[in-house]
Amino acid sequence: MALTLIESAKIHRSNGQHVEANIIEMFAMSNRIMQILPFKTINGSAYKYNQEGELPGVAFRGVNGSFDESTGVINPQVEPLHISGGDLDVDVFIVKTEGEEARSLQENMKIKAVANDFQRVVFKGDASTNPKEPDGLQRRLTGDQVISNKRAASPAGGEVLSLAKLDEAIDAVYNPTHIFVNKTLHRRLSQAAKNTSVGGNIQWAPNEFGKRVMMYGDLPIIPLEDASGRDLVLPFTETSSDSADTDCTSIYVVSVGEEGFTAIQNADMEVRDLGEIDSKPVYRTRVEWYISICLKHGRCAARLMDIIDGAVVA
Repeated sequence: MALTLIESAKIHRSNGQHVEANIIEMFAMSNRIMQILPFKTINGSAYKYNQEGELPGVAFRGVNGSFDESTGVINPQVEPLHISGGDLDVDVFIVKTEGEEARSLQENMKIKAVANDFQRVVFKGDASTNPKEPDGLQRRLTGDQVISNKRAASPAGGEVLSLAKLDEAIDAVYNPTHIFVNKTLHRRLSQAAKNTSVGGNIQWAPNEFGKRVMMYGDLPIIPLEDASGRDLVLPFTETSSDSADTDCTSIYVVSVGEEGFTAIQNADMEVRDLGEIDSKPVYRTRVEWYISICLKHGRCAARLMDIIDGAVVA
């Protein structure tokens, strides 16, 4: 069963595993992806699953007649796990003079750094440039799951976000649950909500944590930011599909869930105290997490690309 990290932390705490629960909670609260995405714990180094292709045919038959045989199309998939994490060293002198809190602070920062790098990988991971990391949504989505927002008339290039195009991206996803945007577009959509002729379908509602979030219809719009609060997860640095602009971004519509867009792991993230090492007077901590993402349905995500900064239009 796939659980969000928040749900996993609750189970660990109920089992008396308070240290593990605290680590998972810290990880989960680092960014919104970690709060939303379910993690399926698997055995082994890879996850084998079947992605639904086409449903079998259905027909009617006459009395004493027969049905034509028809089977569905199943596409076998294999998703290998990737090793994320890192080592951190804290000088013995710092621990002796400032206490163990100095080391704990560094460990907390490393955990947050791993979480925020995973957020980057979810959208921008590129195994062609770094084979050690998995491909993100930008690399995985192709064909009908990629919709262009670029202008049809001259001049070529990207265009400001069109809600009609956003509707098209939503329609491309089976059972959509979330919309992911950068902070600038989130602000543009908030401005559009004040103009009922443009954004009348944009509203606000409380989420599972009681915090008000922007909704487009019944889909929460999730703004993404890096650890420093900057617009660097989905920045305006993408090249348009016609190569005319280099200041575009994308919006992602996804169906989050165990049968849609989900993450996989071999176990919860591990934080190991390796003690003082021999080569230098430092205490070393190692953070490791065996993870990846998978798209279990062929239409569980869509990308709306070729978006430039500017006021949203209907």
